[in-house]
Amino acid sequence: MEGGAVPASAPLPSVAAMSTDARSLLAAPGAPAGGRGRSALRRIGLGALVLLGLAAAVGAVLVGALRGGGAASSVPLAPATSSPAPAAPSLVLVHVLGAVARPGLYELAEGDRVVDAVAAAGGFTAEADQAALNLAQVLADAQQVQVPRVGEAPPAPPGGAAAGTAAGGLVNLNTADLAALDTLPRVGPSTAQKILDWRESNGPFTSVDDLLAVSGIGEATLEGLRDLVTV
Repeated sequence: MEGGAVPASAPLPSVAAMSTDARSLLAAPGAPAGGRGRSALRRIGLGALVLLGLAAAVGAVLVGALRGGGAASSVPLAPATSSPAPAAPSLVLVHVLGAVARPGLYELAEGDRVVDAVAAAGGFTAEADQAALNLAQVLADAQQVQVPRVGEAPPAPPGGAAAGTAAGGLVNLNTADLAALDTLPRVGPSTAQKILDWRESNGPFTSVDDLLAVSGIGEATLEGLRDLVTV
């Protein structure tokens, strides 16, 4: 056999016939590759488990959020209530006259005072007797605020005694005017005027019994007036 060539007809040695060294050489290259593969598979498996765990956690969070949102949306909302509008302030109508710039009727807020009524009427004139008024008095509806001039008699205080009305509410026959006398029972404007005429013609009344001298007043009327008038 030339050149050391193996004849084609010569059979190849079987693996079993190989020596231990030869088998170890054949197996050695595959051994490291198998170890690295198993390690890589283990790493892939662990990574997959981690990813699956994260996905499960995220899914649980999303499901909880969706369920919570659904529960919140199902809670009925309380009906909206609107605050009541503030009530408009009450007004009083007063009549301001006398020594003011613009006498007349004025609407003012409830709780305003005489000084506010005078201001609404343009203020005092130069001849006004300012000291004759109680500027701090609270106004009443339908009140008349009369500002006197210097030298004039001050007006009767609102709500106070009328002209000719004595202490205790008795009507003074010698100082009462027509309006005061007209407030007496069974004494109308005609009889009140007769009382004034008698007083002017005969002088002051000296007693309540003098009313019998007035035309139209008899015993019955006198008895009804006796406890209401004075002289």
